Amino acid sequence: MPSRRELANAIRALSMDAVQQAKSGHPGAPMGMADIAEVLWNDFLRHNPANPGWANRDRFVLSNGHGSMLIYSLLHLSGYELPIEELRNFRQLHSRTPGHPEFGYTPGVETTTGPLGQGLANAVGMALAEKVLAAQFNRPGHTLVDHHTYCFAGDGCLMEGISHEACSLAGTLGLGKLIVFYDDNGISIDGKVEGWFTDDTPGRFRAYGWHVIENVDGHDSEAVKKATKEARSVTDRPTLVCCKTVIGFGAPNACGTHGVHGAPLGPDEIQATREFLHWEHVPFEIPQPIYDAWNAAEAGAAAEAEWNAVLQAYRKAHPEMADEFDRRMSGELPGHFDEHAEALLRKVADQAEKVATRKASQNALEGFGPYLPEFIGGSADLTGSNNTNWSGSTPVSAADGDGNYIYYGVREFAMTAIQNGLALHGGFLPYGGTFLVFSDYARNAVRMAALMKLRNVLVYTHDSIGLGEDGPTHQPVEHLASLRLIPNLHVWRPCDTVETVAAWRSAIERKDGPSALVLTRQGLPCQERGADQLADIRRGGYVLRDCDGEPELILLATGSEVELAVQAWERLTADGRRVRVVSLPCIELFEAQDAAYRNAVLPATVTCRLAVEAGHVDYWWKYVGLQGAVVGMHGFGESAPAGDLFKHFGFTVENVLSTAQRLLES
Repeated sequence: MPSRRELANAIRALSMDAVQQAKSGHPGAPMGMADIAEVLWNDFLRHNPANPGWANRDRFVLSNGHGSMLIYSLLHLSGYELPIEELRNFRQLHSRTPGHPEFGYTPGVETTTGPLGQGLANAVGMALAEKVLAAQFNRPGHTLVDHHTYCFAGDGCLMEGISHEACSLAGTLGLGKLIVFYDDNGISIDGKVEGWFTDDTPGRFRAYGWHVIENVDGHDSEAVKKATKEARSVTDRPTLVCCKTVIGFGAPNACGTHGVHGAPLGPDEIQATREFLHWEHVPFEIPQPIYDAWNAAEAGAAAEAEWNAVLQAYRKAHPEMADEFDRRMSGELPGHFDEHAEALLRKVADQAEKVATRKASQNALEGFGPYLPEFIGGSADLTGSNNTNWSGSTPVSAADGDGNYIYYGVREFAMTAIQNGLALHGGFLPYGGTFLVFSDYARNAVRMAALMKLRNVLVYTHDSIGLGEDGPTHQPVEHLASLRLIPNLHVWRPCDTVETVAAWRSAIERKDGPSALVLTRQGLPCQERGADQLADIRRGGYVLRDCDGEPELILLATGSEVELAVQAWERLTADGRRVRVVSLPCIELFEAQDAAYRNAVLPATVTCRLAVEAGHVDYWWKYVGLQGAVVGMHGFGESAPAGDLFKHFGFTVENVLSTAQRLLES
C-alpha cells in the first residue's frame, strides 16, 4: 500500500510535468498543497466520480485557481472522466484542462476560478445554498440535504477585498459546513508577502465569527487530518484551517521562492525533484498501486447509494416535497409557468400603470414569487431603493436558514459572487440588487456569471441622471455600454411595467447566462401595444410606433427615453413625416434574432436614424451610422433635480425634434 506521501507525490509529479510540457503554468501551489489535498480527498470528501452532479456531494472549490493542476490531478487520480491525455494537453486549445479551472469544461470542477477571492465567495454561496436547502427540505428523521463545502485559498485570495466582504457575511450567517484551508506559504508573484501582507489573519477571521485552527503543518498528514476533524465538529460557524506550507514542496532548489509560483521548474530542477521525492517514474506515468489507492469510484458509488436510500425513504414520507426537490435541483421551472407568465404580462398591459420600473420590478416579483420557491433574493443594503423584496420575502439568518432573502450589506462584489455560488450549487434562482453605478464594484463577478453561463438575475436601479440630486458620483453614464460589452450577458432596460415583466420572465426562463435588469427611479407611462408587439418584446427589439410605407426616420430608444421618442413621433407624424419608433429593451436578444426580423425592424435602406438614451453616446453609433445622430451623454452628470438634469442635458422632446429635423433636412 502506497504511503500518504507517495499519494501526494503523484499530484506533485503530474503538476510539474504538465506545467513543464505546456511551458507555462503554476506548479508551486499544487506541489505545496498536495499533502492537504490528499487527506481531504481520501479521508473526508464525499463525491462520486461516476456522477459529478450528485446532489448531495461535498463541494470542493480551488479558489487559488492558478494552481489548476492540483484539481486536474485530483480528478484524474480519483477516477473522473479526465484521462491522462488531457493532462498531457494542459493549457492547450480545446483541452479539458485549461489554464484555470473552468466550470462546464472539466467534470468535477464546481466553479471557474482564477480571479483571486471569487472562488472563496462562490464557496460561501454554495455553503449558503446547503444551509437554506436543508432548512427548506429536511424533516425529522429525514436528512436529505447534508454536505460540506471545502475551499482552498491562498494569500492572494485573502488579500483581495472580496474575501473580507464574503467571509464577514459567512460568519454572520453561521455557515457551519464551510471549511476553508488557507495555504499560508508566505509567497506571491512579487516575492515574500511580508512586505505587503502582514495581517493577523487568524484574528481577522475570529473577528468575522469564524472558528480558526492555527499553525497546522500542511505537510503533516496526521496534523491536517486532526484539524479537518475538528473543523467538521464545529457546526455553528465556518472554519478557517491555517496550514503552514512550503510553496513548490519537493523542488529542492526552487521551493519556498516566488520563482516556483508561476513558471515551469525546468528539466534540471524536475530531475532533482524526482530524486528528492524518490519518484522514479517517467513523466505522466502513475503506478497502478497508486491509482488503486486514489480511486474513489467504489466509495463514491456507495456514498451515493446510501443517499439514494435516504431519498427513497424521504419520497415515501414526503412525496410532493421529493418531487419538488428533484425539480429544483434539475433547474426546471414549475408546470404551467409559461401560462402564468403570459397571464401576468396581459394583466399589467391592461392596467397601464405609470410607475418607476424599479417598482414595476417589485410588482413582477409579487406576480412570479408565489410560483417560484427557488427564488432567493437580496440587496446590497438598498432593499428599499432596489425594491428587491416582496410580500413573500423571509430573511435568512444564522439561527434560521428557512428563508429566501439575503441582507447582503454593503457588499456588491461579494453579493454577485455569492449569487454565482448559489446558482452553481443548484436548487435556487438567485437575484440581487444595487444601484447601476455600483455594478462597477461587482463587474468581475458579473463577467464570471456570463462566462459560466449561470442563471443569475442582476437588478440595477437608479439607471441614469434621472436619480437626480445625488449627483455624478451616483449617476451612471458609461455603465449601460460597459455591461453590454460583456459577452453572454443580457442587459434589459425596460421602458414601462410591461417590458419590466417581460424582462423578468426572460431572465427567469433563461438557462444559459445571466440577465441584468436596469431600472428607473422615476415613474414612466405604460405604452400602448397590440398583441404582436406584446409578443415581440421577448425578441429584444420591436416596432412600437410606425407609419404607412417605409419610414423616413427611425427613432431608437430604451428605458425612460422611449417616452421621449414616442412624443417626438406624435409631433413628427402630425407634420406629415413618416417616422418609426423602435424600442430596444434588450439589444443582445435583438441581435440574436434572424436577419429577416432584424431587417424588418431596422431596414438597412433607412439610414436616417436617431438614438435616444440617457447613457454614453458611443455605444449607439453602430446602430445609427455616421449619417445618424445620438441624443445621449458625453460626460458625467450634475447634482440637481431629475427634471432639471434632463432638460440641461438635452433629454427633451424639443431637442429630439430639432435633432430629428436636422437629420431629415440633411
